[in-house]
Amino acid sequence: MGTTAGHTGPGAGHAGPGAGRTEPGAEVEWPLDLDVRALLEGGWRPTPFQQFVLKIHSRCNLSCAYCYMYEMADQGWQRQPRRMARPTIARVARRIAEHVRLNRLNRVELILHGGEPLLAGPDHLRYAVTEVRSAVGPDVTVDARVQTNGVLLAQPFLELFDELDVLVSVSLDGDREASDRHRRGPAGQSSHDRVLAGLERLTAPGFRHLFGGLLCTIDVDNDPIRTYEALLDFAPPTIDMLLPHGTWDAPPPGRKPDSADTPYADWLIAIFDRWYRAPVQETRIRLFTEIMRLLLGRPSRTESVGLSAVALLVVETDGGIEQIDSLKSAYDGAAGTSLHVSRDAFDDAQLLPPIVARQIGARALAPTCASCDLGRVCGAGLYPHRYRSGTGFLNPSVYCPDLYRLIDHIRRTLNDDVAAVRERGRPVGNPDDS
Repeated sequence: MGTTAGHTGPGAGHAGPGAGRTEPGAEVEWPLDLDVRALLEGGWRPTPFQQFVLKIHSRCNLSCAYCYMYEMADQGWQRQPRRMARPTIARVARRIAEHVRLNRLNRVELILHGGEPLLAGPDHLRYAVTEVRSAVGPDVTVDARVQTNGVLLAQPFLELFDELDVLVSVSLDGDREASDRHRRGPAGQSSHDRVLAGLERLTAPGFRHLFGGLLCTIDVDNDPIRTYEALLDFAPPTIDMLLPHGTWDAPPPGRKPDSADTPYADWLIAIFDRWYRAPVQETRIRLFTEIMRLLLGRPSRTESVGLSAVALLVVETDGGIEQIDSLKSAYDGAAGTSLHVSRDAFDDAQLLPPIVARQIGARALAPTCASCDLGRVCGAGLYPHRYRSGTGFLNPSVYCPDLYRLIDHIRRTLNDDVAAVRERGRPVGNPDDS
């Protein structure tokens, strides 16, 4: 797992307010030059934060080749404490409670993350969840979730999560061959058997209700259908198919920025057709269902597509307040802010230009995206994938051709089925209306 830049003390080690690359002699990159005051004067207002990611442990017991936290541009994890101290957790809890009160929220999501969050131990995870719930009070619901690689997913953790009603999402890239291609231990050893053992415990009758779903990072060298069916073996309620992180400066594997080839779309379309035409719905695949929602005129519930406001903050193990951790793939310090829970309220982050940029919808699109017929569905893709040195994040996604082809394929499929229903009464495929 993974999520943010590093600090060496309260507020230290960041790239300034909201983070951005401002090297001597270089122009300020977007969105650091975003005029937030003009937006406010024009009537825009920030969306309160409703998801809080706690980097409860900054190290990991796997060494995944594609990990944005340990293997990409930002190496700030090396300066982080291994585990978030209890006084820091208590301050985070008070800040969440403060934000909830000021913004009159009645529900928030708490995500325990890492590194590998289970390395923090059951007692520490218990403290984090109960401290936040106690701080916000009984009138506010705290939906807790943990994202884990599954290696340590043993009985004590499952009993704790059952007691505290914590959902568990597990990373798995498919069958043994697919998973071991990238998800190996520090000495290069296979992780597959240990992950499967954890998943078998999680999906046993006594704990299956805790199963939040699987996260699968795409590798186009793996067979798509074989990958999908290996994930289906666990009957996950949801699958997140994740594009590997990359930027225009450091493209992801197989994605040539100047090429019209669509290897990732081709891979995903094979799964979409298999999933959509199944006689019964086997699982939710979040990327597909969100694209379908958008095509049908509904808002997105994910940051991967669409233009919905991103309402998420990350707190590092030292208490530093940061943006979404996947920004670490862009450049050193990209996720950072100058804020810290010891002195700053979460409301103080709401008007930082990089956070505002994630909440202003179409106004954050590059001209190419704004004029695209699928621009409002695609939303320029995941924000970190737009980065290019010099222009910052005001660009299409490095996955632009793939996203267009995938969305267009889903659009055509839906249109064909709607036409069939109208003309011949043939049943529609398997869209998710929830």
